[in-house]
Amino acid sequence: MTPKNLNKTEKAIWEHLGKILDPELGIDLVNLGLIYKVTATEEGATILMTLTTPGCPLAHVFDALVKDGLVGIPDLDPYRDVTVTLTFDPPWITDMMSDEAKAELGF
Repeated sequence: MTPKNLNKTEKAIWEHLGKILDPELGIDLVNLGLIYKVTATEEGATILMTLTTPGCPLAHVFDALVKDGLVGIPDLDPYRDVTVTLTFDPPWITDMMSDEAKAELGF
């Protein structure tokens, strides 16, 4: 990626992440508040995210779920260029959800 395309790439990543649904809740990762940070560099991109609980039974699927959802972003091969890092610091709380997600889940 060229330096002038980095902001465009970060924006595209956020847009794609907003279309990836949590497999249990059926709400996108961005509105759930699971995405903490997206960083694009000339070498690729890093996504820092969390899960609703450290004991999430589907934790093992999120790396592939995210990378599959990023296919089609120009100049980015998600399987080669993207690192997905899970963190539980800070731990996820329902306040991190958008108002839309809260309404959909009945909060």
